[in-house]
Amino acid sequence: MPLTHYSLLNAQPRVKTYKLFDGHGLYLQVAPSGGKWWRVKYRLGGREQCLSVGTFPAVALKAARERCEELRAKLASGVDPAAERRLARQQLRTKDDSFEVIAREWYATFSSNWAPSHGDRVLRRLETYVFPWVGKVPIREITAMNVLECLRRLEHQNTHETARRVLRYCSQTLRYAIMTGRAETDVLGQLRGALAPRKIRHLASVKDPKRVGALLRAIDGYDGRLVTKLALRFAPLVFVRPGELRQAAWGDFDFLQREWRIPANQMKAHQPHIVPLSSQAMALLRELQPLTGASHFLFPGERSADRPMSNNTLNAALRRLGYGPDDMTAHGFRSMASTLLNELGWSSDAIERQLAHGERDGVRAVYNYAQYLPERRRMMQAWSDYLNHLQSAIAFNEGSAFANAESQQHVKWLGPRR
Repeated sequence: MPLTHYSLLNAQPRVKTYKLFDGHGLYLQVAPSGGKWWRVKYRLGGREQCLSVGTFPAVALKAARERCEELRAKLASGVDPAAERRLARQQLRTKDDSFEVIAREWYATFSSNWAPSHGDRVLRRLETYVFPWVGKVPIREITAMNVLECLRRLEHQNTHETARRVLRYCSQTLRYAIMTGRAETDVLGQLRGALAPRKIRHLASVKDPKRVGALLRAIDGYDGRLVTKLALRFAPLVFVRPGELRQAAWGDFDFLQREWRIPANQMKAHQPHIVPLSSQAMALLRELQPLTGASHFLFPGERSADRPMSNNTLNAALRRLGYGPDDMTAHGFRSMASTLLNELGWSSDAIERQLAHGERDGVRAVYNYAQYLPERRRMMQAWSDYLNHLQSAIAFNEGSAFANAESQQHVKWLGPRR
């Protein structure tokens, strides 16, 4: 007897699974849990087979009968609907399990914890150096040689460090595929030692006190864009990474506490960071505020106030001042501060914490980011005073006058006795 909508609604679960037959092989299977599945039973090659056509009530009786008729029509034309469905699933799985799809999934999962600039860089490198060649390859078919060919192209361009980073992104993608059940092993482990050794390159920095003074005087005479000049003046006072300086937002500055609190997502170690602001830094912020206070960023780009200045702006400004890439870089203000503050006797722990070189363990770092803060406040003010002294000192050719003045004033910026 054909089923009715009401008989389907009233079908109650029993101790064991049972079936309610409609006709032409269509029946409803009712499980002890209460679930109701539409099935179509048919014979092919002398063997009985069964296909699911949905669940009730999501698939109503009329729709189930229509799907049953579609299956019977395929059988009449010699098509095995079960084989056809398996092939469709295989094609869908192959498409969804391509390297590019999983890499983008890995990126979407983890990039929320990265600094925006880092996330953009990771995705751009994958799109440029990997996806065009192996993006469509199913993740289970990726081989070490597939990826090595991509990395060799980078090595031929003498971008060895980028090649190493791209290899890490690919390996992390494969490990993500393992975690999500779409791969069984990270075959890229076979590439250990396959890339050229890393060439250690120290970013250029001015560290001699006389040359630091000359650099500060040159910055003071910079005749380019005023916002760029103020960024150059601000950089040595806070010695943060260039990316952190570029992304500096007015909303992260506390003028009452005289602090710049950098959010975790803008830091390399993904932990918040505090920069105590000296009186010189505060004066510079007040000078800058009428220029860019309406923007989100302290140092917006020249073309759009909605975006930070370019990552090459400060280095280009230093080149304009006559400092080549082997003389000074925007990142070099950090090395300058680290070297001279250590020479002046400040605690290496306070210096390292201020450089955000501290604890990388996630839990401990959350509690330690304010560590040594009172000493760091004194250090940052003394550092700004010391820079003022170096900038105002006149270095005669023989250097003796400067050396005498320096020896007399040096004690003023010494760190606390240890």
